[in-house]
Amino acid sequence: MSCSIKKDIELSVLSAVVFAICGAFMISEYSLGATLLYSDLYKYGLWYLVVSFIAVLILQDTYFYFIHRVFHQPLIFKWMHYGHHRSGEPTPWSSSAFDFPEAIVQGLFFVGVSFIVPLHFITLVAALIAMTAWAVLTHLGFEVFPSSSKTYWIGKWLIGSRHHSIHHRKYKVHYGLYFTFWDKLLGTEDPNYENETHTMEF
Repeated sequence: MSCSIKKDIELSVLSAVVFAICGAFMISEYSLGATLLYSDLYKYGLWYLVVSFIAVLILQDTYFYFIHRVFHQPLIFKWMHYGHHRSGEPTPWSSSAFDFPEAIVQGLFFVGVSFIVPLHFITLVAALIAMTAWAVLTHLGFEVFPSSSKTYWIGKWLIGSRHHSIHHRKYKVHYGLYFTFWDKLLGTEDPNYENETHTMEF
């Protein structure tokens, strides 16, 4: 096992502990009636499960984009985000490798959203699974979307492994989590992205 992968695993375990503490706090606050989490499947209707799931992904993507840009500011990068970039080229092991301060900021998203958006536990768990699966997918180091997808919405608006690998190499572009919207709108998408063809594809 390489030293960088070992360090990624150590940071991932640390991040998991932070996320577990955040989860325990949310459950504690739920039991006190302080959050907007709910367990009655029909409280807002089944349609709301889908709407709230999409809303959480959009909110998280927005939150992540802006904090991610802040993490890359030179004054705080070394102690806030360096651990995630230590391995250079991303691997699945680096998908959750966060320095302690970053892990706290990442974990606070779901804590905060549980107080401002009504969420069924199914929606919350689905969003957490989506976050974890997407993080692994974008750190695979090879593209899972076929090259033809670049001309369709899935390739233009969803972040894949190739898109995120460019961020790990160039640092100053591609800050999104799920969607390319903010990168396109705020000019942080690599202008040469469409010409980057050196990553592997299935």
